[in-house]
Amino acid sequence: MKIGVLALQGAVTEHIKSLRQAGAEEVVAVKRKEDLADLDGLVLPGGESTTIGKLMNQYELMEPIREMAKSGTPMFGTCAGLILLANRIHGQDWAHLGVMDALVDRNSFGRQRESFETDLTIKGLEGEPYRAVFIRAPHIMEVGPGVEILSTYQNRIVAARQDNLLGTSFHPELTDDVRLHQYFVDMVRESVKLNS
Repeated sequence: MKIGVLALQGAVTEHIKSLRQAGAEEVVAVKRKEDLADLDGLVLPGGESTTIGKLMNQYELMEPIREMAKSGTPMFGTCAGLILLANRIHGQDWAHLGVMDALVDRNSFGRQRESFETDLTIKGLEGEPYRAVFIRAPHIMEVGPGVEILSTYQNRIVAARQDNLLGTSFHPELTDDVRLHQYFVDMVRESVKLNS
């Protein structure tokens, strides 16, 4: 099982470390189109979504990643990565990958200085509440019928899943709790089993 982390911006090394702790056998940084070969799953980390989108186009990654998502490869978008997955962005008439049936509002929790941490209950995670780190976070305003809401905070959707796509408003790689990465690794494992 081989999982990639899009390495154009954001907390790439933290995601790689969390995925390894969560039991992923092989984790690689993805910077070029060739790096996508043989991947069983892909993480789209935080950062600035417009910048990441431009870089994805520049390095010819947008189309192949979109095709991977459509063909069922598990993908996990965190913060800006969630914005990249969404098919609708509030106040914007275009999307990036456009593969997840969700309307996302960018920076909906305020600027950098309004960053915060809070405890969340997340569907599918056992044990105590999950400590989530929000930094200039987006939130999901609405979802289509095929999207399962996994967590909300102040009546805003902050984690959701649509088949092979997982998205969170917050940064799971910035905590020592690897349960969400474990959830994603399990998604990848399941997908590998189904396709073998």
